[in-house]
Amino acid sequence: MVNGKKNRTVGFDGEKAAKEFLKENNYKIVEQNFRTRFGEIDIIAKDGNYIVFVEVKTRGEKSFGNPMEAVDYPKQKKIIMASEQFLLKKEFFDLQPRFDVIEVFSESGKINHIINAF
Repeated sequence: MVNGKKNRTVGFDGEKAAKEFLKENNYKIVEQNFRTRFGEIDIIAKDGNYIVFVEVKTRGEKSFGNPMEAVDYPKQKKIIMASEQFLLKKEFFDLQPRFDVIEVFSESGKINHIINAF
């Protein structure tokens, strides 16, 4: 289980870096790791008139492909269903929902923010 633990640590570090990146870019973090029966949303933030649902994908090296490639249609569908649960529970009806992906490259520290990813 060493690999599983390492992956969780890399993922946690990536989410932490993404959260700091968003804060530095004037996003207000509303919630992290929001869980529903449909799945989890890594970061939920406010950006002006948007409530932004952020999926964070972290990779140590590019040989496994771009992190965004892991956010396929079934994953997108789960995030959308989880976001609907969040909106019903928290009543953020005055904000426009948006779905972003943040790619974190742990070796270089590079962050790529894909706005309106899906």
